[in-house]
Amino acid sequence: MATDIHFSPLALTRALPFLPLAQGDIDYQVDRRSEPNLIDTLLADPATTVMLTRGGLVAVPRGQGKLVDRDSVTMRLATIPGAYVAAELKRYPEAIAMFLGSYGGVRGQSVIAVDITRVPETGQSSAAQATGPLGTTDAGTVDGALGANGAFAVPDSAHQGADDAFDDSVSGAIGTRQSPKPTLLQQAIGRFDWVDLRGFAPHANAREAGQATSAITLSIWHSRQRYCPTCGAPVTSALAGWAQRCTNEADGNRILFPRVEPAVITAVVDGKDRLMLQHNAAWKDPKLYSVSAGFVEAGESLEHACRRETMEETGIELGEVRYLGSQPWPFPASLMMAFKAQAKTTDIRVDGEETVIARWVTRDEYTAELIAGRMVAPGKATIARYMIEEWLGREL
Repeated sequence: MATDIHFSPLALTRALPFLPLAQGDIDYQVDRRSEPNLIDTLLADPATTVMLTRGGLVAVPRGQGKLVDRDSVTMRLATIPGAYVAAELKRYPEAIAMFLGSYGGVRGQSVIAVDITRVPETGQSSAAQATGPLGTTDAGTVDGALGANGAFAVPDSAHQGADDAFDDSVSGAIGTRQSPKPTLLQQAIGRFDWVDLRGFAPHANAREAGQATSAITLSIWHSRQRYCPTCGAPVTSALAGWAQRCTNEADGNRILFPRVEPAVITAVVDGKDRLMLQHNAAWKDPKLYSVSAGFVEAGESLEHACRRETMEETGIELGEVRYLGSQPWPFPASLMMAFKAQAKTTDIRVDGEETVIARWVTRDEYTAELIAGRMVAPGKATIARYMIEEWLGREL
Protein backbone atom coordinates (compact mmCIF):
# COMPACT_ATOMS: atom_id res chain seq x y z
CA MET A 1 0.00 0.00 0.00
CA ALA A 2 1.41 3.37 -1.03
CA THR A 3 2.11 5.87 1.72
CA ASP A 4 2.29 9.62 1.22
CA ILE A 5 5.54 11.05 2.52
CA HIS A 6 5.56 14.70 3.48
CA PHE A 7 8.80 16.66 3.80
CA SER A 8 9.14 19.73 5.95
CA PRO A 9 10.06 22.87 3.96
CA LEU A 10 12.75 23.37 6.59
CA ALA A 11 14.29 19.91 6.15
CA LEU A 12 17.14 21.05 3.89
CA THR A 13 17.67 24.42 5.53
CA ARG A 14 21.31 25.32 6.11
CA ALA A 15 23.06 28.21 7.78
CA LEU A 16 23.76 31.10 5.45
CA PRO A 17 27.30 30.65 4.08
CA PHE A 18 28.00 34.35 3.44
CA LEU A 19 26.82 37.60 4.98
CA PRO A 20 28.54 40.80 3.84
CA LEU A 21 28.84 42.47 7.25
CA ALA A 22 29.98 39.35 9.11
CA GLN A 23 33.11 38.29 7.23
CA GLY A 24 35.86 40.25 8.95
CA ASP A 25 38.89 38.22 10.11
CA ILE A 26 40.54 40.82 12.32
CA ASP A 27 41.88 39.91 15.77
CA TYR A 28 40.29 42.43 18.15
CA GLN A 29 43.18 41.99 20.64
CA VAL A 30 40.85 42.94 23.46
CA ASP A 31 43.63 42.54 26.01
CA ARG A 32 45.52 45.50 24.47
CA ARG A 33 42.71 48.03 24.76
CA SER A 34 43.75 49.11 28.26
CA GLU A 35 47.41 49.63 27.34
CA PRO A 36 48.61 53.17 28.16
CA ASN A 37 49.14 55.32 25.05
CA LEU A 38 48.11 52.45 22.78
CA ILE A 39 46.72 54.73 20.06
CA ASP A 40 49.88 56.89 19.95
CA THR A 41 52.09 53.80 19.85
CA LEU A 42 50.18 52.27 16.97
CA LEU A 43 50.01 55.50 15.00
CA ALA A 44 53.81 55.71 15.14
CA ASP A 45 54.04 52.25 13.55
CA PRO A 46 54.29 52.46 9.72
CA ALA A 47 52.34 49.17 9.48
CA THR A 48 49.24 50.76 11.01
CA THR A 49 46.38 51.59 8.65
CA VAL A 50 44.09 54.53 9.49
CA MET A 51 40.56 54.81 8.09
CA LEU A 52 38.05 57.61 8.64
CA THR A 53 34.37 57.82 9.55
CA ARG A 54 32.08 60.83 9.64
CA GLY A 55 28.37 61.01 10.39
CA GLY A 56 27.90 57.25 10.03
CA LEU A 57 29.78 57.13 6.70
CA VAL A 58 33.21 55.80 5.71
CA ALA A 59 35.78 57.59 3.56
CA VAL A 60 36.63 56.12 0.15
CA PRO A 61 38.94 57.54 -2.54
CA ARG A 62 37.51 60.36 -4.64
CA GLY A 63 35.31 59.05 -7.43
CA GLN A 64 34.39 55.76 -5.78
CA GLY A 65 31.25 57.22 -4.25
CA LYS A 66 29.63 57.02 -7.67
CA LEU A 67 30.06 53.24 -7.76
CA VAL A 68 27.65 52.28 -4.98
CA ASP A 69 24.72 51.54 -7.32
CA ARG A 70 26.75 49.65 -9.94
CA ASP A 71 27.31 45.94 -10.29
CA SER A 72 30.67 44.16 -10.59
CA VAL A 73 32.76 47.02 -9.21
CA THR A 74 35.17 47.12 -6.31
CA MET A 75 35.57 49.76 -3.63
CA ARG A 76 38.19 50.28 -0.95
CA LEU A 77 38.63 52.35 2.15
CA ALA A 78 40.59 55.58 1.94
CA THR A 79 43.53 55.57 4.34
CA ILE A 80 45.98 58.16 5.65
CA PRO A 81 49.39 57.84 7.37
CA GLY A 82 49.28 57.35 11.10
CA ALA A 83 52.09 59.84 11.77
CA TYR A 84 49.97 62.71 10.44
CA VAL A 85 46.89 61.54 12.33
CA ALA A 86 48.72 61.58 15.67
CA ALA A 87 49.25 65.32 15.34
CA GLU A 88 45.65 65.86 14.24
CA LEU A 89 44.28 64.07 17.30
CA LYS A 90 46.13 66.53 19.51
CA ARG A 91 44.68 69.38 17.46
CA TYR A 92 41.14 68.01 17.58
CA PRO A 93 40.33 66.31 20.90
CA GLU A 94 36.76 65.91 19.63
CA ALA A 95 37.99 63.39 17.04
CA ILE A 96 37.61 59.82 18.33
CA ALA A 97 40.29 57.19 17.65
CA MET A 98 39.25 53.53 17.78
CA PHE A 99 41.63 50.55 17.69
CA LEU A 100 39.84 47.97 15.56
CA GLY A 101 42.44 45.22 15.95
CA SER A 102 45.34 43.61 14.13
CA TYR A 103 46.13 40.92 11.58
CA GLY A 104 48.74 38.20 11.84
CA GLY A 105 51.58 37.66 9.43
CA VAL A 106 54.98 39.21 9.06
CA ARG A 107 53.77 42.82 9.02
CA GLY A 108 51.38 42.53 11.95
CA GLN A 109 49.19 45.25 10.47
CA SER A 110 46.96 47.12 12.92
CA VAL A 111 43.89 49.16 12.00
CA ILE A 112 42.70 52.36 13.64
CA ALA A 113 39.51 54.20 12.74
CA VAL A 114 39.17 57.92 13.47
CA ASP A 115 35.74 59.51 13.62
CA ILE A 116 35.82 63.14 12.51
CA THR A 117 32.12 63.92 12.84
CA ARG A 118 32.86 66.79 15.23
CA VAL A 119 35.85 68.18 13.34
CA PRO A 120 34.80 71.59 11.93
CA GLU A 121 34.63 71.90 8.15
CA THR A 122 36.77 74.42 6.31
CA GLY A 123 35.52 77.94 6.99
CA GLN A 124 33.92 77.09 10.31
CA SER A 125 35.25 78.85 13.37
CA SER A 126 37.97 76.91 15.11
CA ALA A 127 40.98 78.24 16.97
CA ALA A 128 42.92 75.14 15.97
CA GLN A 129 42.68 75.75 12.23
CA ALA A 130 45.56 78.23 12.01
CA THR A 131 48.14 76.13 13.84
CA GLY A 132 49.72 72.73 13.59
CA PRO A 133 52.22 70.82 11.44
CA LEU A 134 50.00 70.51 8.37
CA GLY A 135 49.56 74.26 8.10
CA THR A 136 53.31 74.98 7.96
CA THR A 137 55.14 75.82 4.75
CA ASP A 138 58.74 75.87 5.95
CA ALA A 139 61.33 74.63 3.48
CA GLY A 140 61.49 70.85 3.45
CA THR A 141 58.17 70.37 5.27
CA VAL A 142 55.55 68.14 3.68
CA ASP A 143 52.40 70.18 3.23
CA GLY A 144 50.10 67.23 3.87
CA ALA A 145 47.62 68.04 1.10
CA LEU A 146 45.41 65.08 0.37
CA GLY A 147 45.25 64.22 -3.30
CA ALA A 148 42.08 63.05 -5.03
CA ASN A 149 43.36 59.47 -5.01
CA GLY A 150 44.08 59.50 -1.29
CA ALA A 151 47.80 60.20 -1.70
CA PHE A 152 49.65 63.19 -0.28
CA ALA A 153 50.81 66.00 -2.55
CA VAL A 154 54.21 67.59 -1.85
CA PRO A 155 54.06 71.39 -2.09
CA ASP A 156 55.63 73.12 -5.09
CA SER A 157 57.95 76.13 -4.98
CA ALA A 158 54.99 78.34 -4.05
CA HIS A 159 54.37 76.12 -1.01
CA GLN A 160 51.10 74.91 -2.50
CA GLY A 161 50.37 71.34 -3.50
CA ALA A 162 49.13 70.68 -7.02
CA ASP A 163 45.84 69.41 -5.67
CA ASP A 164 45.29 72.69 -3.83
CA ALA A 165 44.11 74.14 -7.14
CA PHE A 166 40.80 72.46 -6.37
CA ASP A 167 40.49 73.99 -2.91
CA ASP A 168 38.91 77.47 -2.89
CA SER A 169 39.94 78.05 0.70
CA VAL A 170 43.61 78.50 -0.24
CA SER A 171 43.17 80.43 -3.49
CA GLY A 172 43.20 84.19 -3.89
CA ALA A 173 44.87 87.10 -5.58
CA ILE A 174 48.50 87.87 -4.79
CA GLY A 175 48.80 90.28 -1.92
CA THR A 176 45.41 89.49 -0.43
CA ARG A 177 45.05 87.89 2.97
CA GLN A 178 44.20 84.21 2.60
CA SER A 179 42.16 82.04 4.92
CA PRO A 180 44.08 79.61 7.16
CA LYS A 181 45.02 76.50 5.25
CA PRO A 182 42.72 73.57 6.02
CA THR A 183 44.16 70.93 8.29
CA LEU A 184 44.57 67.33 7.16
CA LEU A 185 41.30 66.16 8.68
CA GLN A 186 39.46 69.16 7.27
CA GLN A 187 40.87 68.41 3.84
CA ALA A 188 39.74 64.82 4.18
CA ILE A 189 36.13 65.93 4.54
CA GLY A 190 36.10 67.38 1.03
CA ARG A 191 38.74 65.35 -0.75
CA PHE A 192 37.36 61.91 -0.03
CA ASP A 193 33.97 60.53 -0.99
CA TRP A 194 31.79 59.42 1.92
CA VAL A 195 29.48 56.41 1.61
CA ASP A 196 27.28 54.45 3.97
CA LEU A 197 27.74 50.80 4.85
CA ARG A 198 24.89 49.69 2.59
CA GLY A 199 26.70 51.10 -0.41
CA PHE A 200 30.23 50.14 0.58
CA ALA A 201 30.05 46.56 1.91
CA PRO A 202 28.71 44.80 -1.24
CA HIS A 203 31.66 46.15 -3.26
CA ALA A 204 34.44 45.72 -0.68
CA ASN A 205 36.56 42.74 0.25
CA ALA A 206 35.55 40.89 3.42
CA ARG A 207 38.39 42.37 5.44
CA GLU A 208 37.54 46.01 4.76
CA ALA A 209 33.81 45.40 5.03
CA GLY A 210 34.43 44.07 8.53
CA GLN A 211 36.57 47.08 9.42
CA ALA A 212 33.91 49.48 8.17
CA THR A 213 31.17 47.69 10.12
CA SER A 214 33.02 47.93 13.44
CA ALA A 215 34.14 51.50 12.82
CA ILE A 216 30.69 52.79 11.92
CA THR A 217 29.08 51.00 14.85
CA LEU A 218 31.47 52.55 17.36
CA SER A 219 31.52 55.99 15.77
CA ILE A 220 27.72 56.31 15.76
CA TRP A 221 27.65 55.35 19.43
CA HIS A 222 30.30 57.92 20.34
CA SER A 223 28.48 60.61 18.35
CA ARG A 224 25.10 59.93 19.95
CA GLN A 225 26.11 59.22 23.53
CA ARG A 226 28.04 62.21 24.81
CA TYR A 227 26.80 62.12 28.41
CA CYS A 228 26.53 59.40 31.03
CA PRO A 229 23.01 57.92 30.86
CA THR A 230 23.04 57.43 34.64
CA CYS A 231 24.24 60.76 36.05
CA GLY A 232 24.37 63.06 33.00
CA ALA A 233 28.08 63.93 33.28
CA PRO A 234 30.18 64.25 30.09
CA VAL A 235 31.97 61.11 28.95
CA THR A 236 35.38 60.53 27.43
CA SER A 237 36.58 57.76 25.14
CA ALA A 238 38.10 54.76 26.93
CA LEU A 239 39.59 51.34 26.17
CA ALA A 240 40.94 52.43 22.78
CA GLY A 241 37.54 53.63 21.62
CA TRP A 242 35.53 50.55 22.61
CA ALA A 243 34.12 52.14 25.76
CA GLN A 244 33.44 55.47 27.44
CA ARG A 245 34.33 56.66 30.91
CA CYS A 246 32.02 58.88 32.92
CA THR A 247 33.86 61.98 34.14
CA ASN A 248 31.89 62.15 37.40
CA GLU A 249 34.41 61.06 40.01
CA ALA A 250 31.79 61.24 42.76
CA ASP A 251 29.76 58.65 40.90
CA GLY A 252 32.68 56.26 40.41
CA ASN A 253 33.86 57.16 36.87
CA ARG A 254 31.89 54.19 35.56
CA ILE A 255 32.85 52.50 32.31
CA LEU A 256 30.13 52.46 29.64
CA PHE A 257 29.95 50.03 26.73
CA PRO A 258 28.11 50.28 23.40
CA ARG A 259 24.50 49.21 23.43
CA VAL A 260 23.52 46.41 21.04
CA GLU A 261 19.87 46.10 20.05
CA PRO A 262 18.91 42.51 19.08
CA ALA A 263 16.44 42.07 16.23
CA VAL A 264 15.04 38.97 14.56
CA ILE A 265 14.29 38.56 10.88
CA THR A 266 12.29 35.58 9.69
CA ALA A 267 11.75 33.94 6.31
CA VAL A 268 8.33 32.27 6.59
CA VAL A 269 7.44 29.36 4.30
CA ASP A 270 4.23 27.34 4.14
CA GLY A 271 3.57 23.65 3.50
CA LYS A 272 3.90 24.24 -0.27
CA ASP A 273 7.31 25.87 0.24
CA ARG A 274 5.97 29.26 -0.75
CA LEU A 275 7.68 32.27 0.78
CA MET A 276 5.76 35.09 2.44
CA LEU A 277 6.94 38.53 1.31
CA GLN A 278 5.70 41.80 2.71
CA HIS A 279 5.89 45.54 2.14
CA ASN A 280 6.11 47.88 5.10
CA ALA A 281 4.60 51.33 5.30
CA ALA A 282 7.94 52.90 6.28
CA TRP A 283 9.71 51.83 3.09
CA LYS A 284 10.05 54.57 0.49
CA ASP A 285 10.20 52.20 -2.49
CA PRO A 286 6.66 50.85 -3.04
CA LYS A 287 8.10 47.87 -4.93
CA LEU A 288 10.39 46.71 -2.12
CA TYR A 289 9.32 43.41 -0.59
CA SER A 290 11.16 41.58 2.16
CA VAL A 291 10.64 39.17 5.05
CA SER A 292 9.32 39.69 8.58
CA ALA A 293 11.53 41.53 11.08
CA GLY A 294 11.34 43.25 14.44
CA PHE A 295 13.16 44.02 17.67
CA VAL A 296 13.39 41.56 20.54
CA GLU A 297 11.38 42.61 23.58
CA ALA A 298 12.86 42.67 27.08
CA GLY A 299 12.89 39.19 28.62
CA GLU A 300 11.95 37.55 25.32
CA SER A 301 13.69 34.64 23.56
CA LEU A 302 14.65 34.95 19.90
CA GLU A 303 12.21 32.25 18.80
CA HIS A 304 9.35 33.88 20.68
CA ALA A 305 10.21 37.19 19.02
CA CYS A 306 9.99 35.53 15.58
CA ARG A 307 6.56 34.13 16.33
CA ARG A 308 5.27 37.32 17.94
CA GLU A 309 6.45 39.67 15.18
CA THR A 310 5.06 37.49 12.41
CA MET A 311 1.71 37.16 14.17
CA GLU A 312 1.51 40.92 14.83
CA GLU A 313 2.40 41.92 11.27
CA THR A 314 0.64 39.26 9.20
CA GLY A 315 -1.59 37.16 11.45
CA ILE A 316 0.39 34.01 10.54
CA GLU A 317 1.05 31.44 13.27
CA LEU A 318 4.48 29.86 13.15
CA GLY A 319 5.55 26.34 13.98
CA GLU A 320 9.15 25.14 13.69
CA VAL A 321 11.81 27.86 13.71
CA ARG A 322 15.41 27.31 12.60
CA TYR A 323 18.45 29.57 12.95
CA LEU A 324 20.16 30.76 9.76
CA GLY A 325 22.85 33.22 10.86
CA SER A 326 23.47 36.74 12.09
CA GLN A 327 25.22 39.95 11.18
CA PRO A 328 25.66 43.37 12.78
CA TRP A 329 23.45 46.11 11.37
CA PRO A 330 24.73 49.46 12.67
CA PHE A 331 21.74 51.62 11.79
CA PRO A 332 22.45 52.55 14.47
CA ALA A 333 23.16 49.54 16.71
CA SER A 334 21.21 46.44 15.71
CA LEU A 335 22.31 42.82 15.59
CA MET A 336 20.17 40.97 13.04
CA MET A 337 19.54 37.30 13.81
CA ALA A 338 18.00 35.37 10.93
CA PHE A 339 15.57 32.47 11.14
CA LYS A 340 13.51 30.36 8.77
CA ALA A 341 10.12 29.23 10.03
CA GLN A 342 7.24 27.06 8.85
CA ALA A 343 3.77 28.59 8.88
CA LYS A 344 1.03 26.67 10.66
CA THR A 345 -1.62 28.89 9.05
CA THR A 346 -1.75 30.61 5.65
CA ASP A 347 -4.54 33.19 5.95
CA ILE A 348 -2.72 36.52 5.86
CA ARG A 349 -4.17 39.45 7.84
CA VAL A 350 -1.80 42.44 7.78
CA ASP A 351 -1.89 44.92 10.62
CA GLY A 352 -2.31 47.83 8.17
CA GLU A 353 -0.01 50.07 10.19
CA GLU A 354 3.49 48.62 9.96
CA THR A 355 2.84 46.01 7.26
CA VAL A 356 0.49 47.10 4.50
CA ILE A 357 0.88 44.24 1.99
CA ALA A 358 1.89 40.59 2.40
CA ARG A 359 1.55 37.66 0.03
CA TRP A 360 2.72 34.13 -0.64
CA VAL A 361 4.91 33.55 -3.71
CA THR A 362 6.36 30.51 -5.41
CA ARG A 363 9.86 30.66 -6.86
CA ASP A 364 8.52 31.12 -10.37
CA GLU A 365 6.11 33.83 -9.25
CA TYR A 366 8.80 35.73 -7.42
CA THR A 367 11.17 35.54 -10.39
CA ALA A 368 8.42 36.82 -12.69
CA GLU A 369 7.68 39.73 -10.33
CA LEU A 370 11.35 40.74 -10.27
CA ILE A 371 11.69 40.54 -14.04
CA ALA A 372 8.53 42.57 -14.57
CA GLY A 373 9.73 45.19 -12.10
CA ARG A 374 6.71 44.80 -9.84
CA MET A 375 8.95 43.75 -6.94
CA VAL A 376 12.40 44.84 -5.82
CA ALA A 377 14.65 42.64 -3.69
CA PRO A 378 16.35 43.88 -0.50
CA GLY A 379 19.78 45.48 -0.89
CA LYS A 380 23.01 43.54 -1.26
CA ALA A 381 24.22 44.40 2.25
CA THR A 382 21.07 43.12 3.96
CA ILE A 383 20.72 39.73 5.56
CA ALA A 384 17.19 39.56 4.11
CA ARG A 385 18.57 39.27 0.58
CA TYR A 386 20.62 36.18 1.49
CA MET A 387 17.66 34.64 3.29
CA ILE A 388 15.56 35.00 0.15
CA GLU A 389 18.39 33.56 -1.94
CA GLU A 390 18.58 30.55 0.40
CA TRP A 391 14.91 29.84 -0.27
CA LEU A 392 15.16 30.66 -3.99
CA GLY A 393 18.17 28.42 -4.53
CA ARG A 394 20.21 30.96 -6.50
CA GLU A 395 21.65 34.44 -6.36
CA LEU A 396 19.40 37.38 -7.12
